[in-house]
Amino acid sequence: MPHASCPGYPAPYDALVADYPGAEAYPAPAFRVEWGPIFHRGRLDGSARVLVIGQDPAQHETVTRRILVGTAGQRTQGFLERIGITTSYVMINTFLYSVYGQGGGNAHQHDAAIAAYRNRWLDALRTHNQFDAVVTLGTLAADAFTAWTTTTGGQGFAAHHAAITHPTYPESASASGSISYAQAVAHLLANWNAALPGLGKAVTHVDEPASLKPYGSAFVAGDYSTIPEADLPAGLPDWMRGQEQWADRTGKSAADKRATITIQIPADERPW
Repeated sequence: MPHASCPGYPAPYDALVADYPGAEAYPAPAFRVEWGPIFHRGRLDGSARVLVIGQDPAQHETVTRRILVGTAGQRTQGFLERIGITTSYVMINTFLYSVYGQGGGNAHQHDAAIAAYRNRWLDALRTHNQFDAVVTLGTLAADAFTAWTTTTGGQGFAAHHAAITHPTYPESASASGSISYAQAVAHLLANWNAALPGLGKAVTHVDEPASLKPYGSAFVAGDYSTIPEADLPAGLPDWMRGQEQWADRTGKSAADKRATITIQIPADERPW
């Protein structure tokens, strides 16, 4: 049985992944630099019609070495399918490294070295793709994109911009106690519904007919989509692309949790 996989980083992206900032730009108290940078997910062959900008990688992304693979990725994948995009996308994050601690992203989003490298990616993606739309996930991503459009490389970029609520807003907002999980989900899905018509008009090059089907007030199973095999490095098992959670940060202390990711194969994926 043949298997698809991500072919890696062709020019000009090979130069970007060979020359990335480390702890000198991303301070260790605010970023998990020890796990290394995670660059993208999706097409780098010039066929992308939608650019997605996320925030930062989490534990699932750290293992698979591609962004937006866990819960946020599954929800984003489902959102893209509603606008008719199943393969013609490319995704990058606002930050190369996972944010550590409260406020780390806000404090360093516009740091010169961080922004300069991010803008090099955006410049390259703009040059080598014909985007119909940009979807930014959360305020950090929207601000990063907007800042880029004021630079030399970003000026005149005319693709439609849909700034939508971050896919894991319900988890983060309800954890603070300011809103219930159900209320947060309803808020997010109303925001996503509001973005669908504009994207439906803007994205004229689709992989399949766009349904633009509105979400309800709560997530249902069909709102999550499996990450395509072609997006990930060769040989990763299927369960790493699925909708079950298989990675968690574990430990008795904050330092232990920072240093430890525990991987467990889902029970229904064990062949023994």
